[in-house]
Amino acid sequence: MKFLVIGGDAAGMSAASRAKRNMPDLDVTVLEKTGDVSYSACGMPYNIGDKNRKMDDLVVRQAQVFREKQGINLLTGHPVELIDPLGKKVSGITALGKRFEFTYDKLLIATGGRAIIPDLPGMDHPGVHVLKSLEDGRKIKEYIQKNPVKKAVIIGMGYIGLEMCEALRSLSIQVDMVKPGTVFLPWMAQELSESIQAELASHDVGVHMGCPVESIESRGQVIRLNCSGRTLDADMVLPAMGILPNSELAENAGIQTSVGRSIAVDRSLKTSNEHIYAAGDCADAYHVVTGQKTWIPLALRANRAGWAVADNVCGEKIELPGIVGTAVFKVFDKEVARTGLSEKEAAGFSFDPVSITISSRSRAHAHPGSSTILVHMTGDRKSGRLLGVQMVGNEGAAHRINAAAVALHSRMTVEQFSQTDLAYAPPFGPVWDPLLTAANQLLKKMNS
Repeated sequence: MKFLVIGGDAAGMSAASRAKRNMPDLDVTVLEKTGDVSYSACGMPYNIGDKNRKMDDLVVRQAQVFREKQGINLLTGHPVELIDPLGKKVSGITALGKRFEFTYDKLLIATGGRAIIPDLPGMDHPGVHVLKSLEDGRKIKEYIQKNPVKKAVIIGMGYIGLEMCEALRSLSIQVDMVKPGTVFLPWMAQELSESIQAELASHDVGVHMGCPVESIESRGQVIRLNCSGRTLDADMVLPAMGILPNSELAENAGIQTSVGRSIAVDRSLKTSNEHIYAAGDCADAYHVVTGQKTWIPLALRANRAGWAVADNVCGEKIELPGIVGTAVFKVFDKEVARTGLSEKEAAGFSFDPVSITISSRSRAHAHPGSSTILVHMTGDRKSGRLLGVQMVGNEGAAHRINAAAVALHSRMTVEQFSQTDLAYAPPFGPVWDPLLTAANQLLKKMNS
């Protein structure tokens, strides 16, 4: 049997490696359009912020290792242009201009996502960079090393934008952030969002909301951004407005798409074509809380989905229950974490959401080093079910959020969660953990 994989990052290489372990005699071929496979994309902002590290430090496993030790036919520089479901074959032209064609019995589309690049005049300026691939990271790092970058503008205020903000400030680069919307983090509770804004201000980061970029001009070495009557000058510009799924190959092959034009898959990761699977940032998933399709591109799902595809290709019947959208990122000294639904998101489904925001401590009363931790918790008044949690703090938020994520996967009510036996010791939290305090306060509000 021939197992063909399009895409050689998290989902693709996880699937290829596991399939080869499951069935050593399986014919496994991976076609990757770039020259890089199996790297930690999430580590790129932190690597950029460290002058002494090479971008290639983020490579988890070299391509040659997959070829020599695992027997995977891994071909880099092979961008696929066409999927022919009837002929069960794919084709394209290599980076060197040679046409190729491969047949398959089972196919995995793991084409990932791409950065959103605004369609604006001046976006082709050499000082404008997106950060999505390892090669993007190399280019940004090289540009900073070879040019006198003193000021940067980040377009967007999402995860990558905020992480890159910290990375650039660590290099003594002045940073301004702009976005067309008037709300800083629309998915986050106001009090928590305000604490992150305050953190940015304390590190001299300019935050400009309601500021859509209309054009980019070259003024010698300086890049000028025109934003609704306001101008910002920079030496480098980073669009960080999120990503889009690379689903065009699938669409052109007649495969059904779903939320945000992501590739629609069932719980076994199978697409609308029985011989074709999809996994990673290009594919959708089921949300455990709502039971509905969603598209939340995150690393763990990509790796887990790759494993599931491999097991199914090799004859097992594996289904994934879904995701709850657990995410964590760092903004200077703040840990920011979320899982499940916000109150606004929950209201869009058949819930009657109720929320509470509490302020607690990261350690026990009077224990040295204690700091404020904010918790925003949402529950459903009708069923009592826990729907989502958001947390911000200098410590303790990143790992605490996992308890809430497990509760969501277990479909616990707020009352059940309030009775969980969470660990206590003065260096790690108060007797009443911030999550338990939030649950108790939310219960009172839900029952009032």
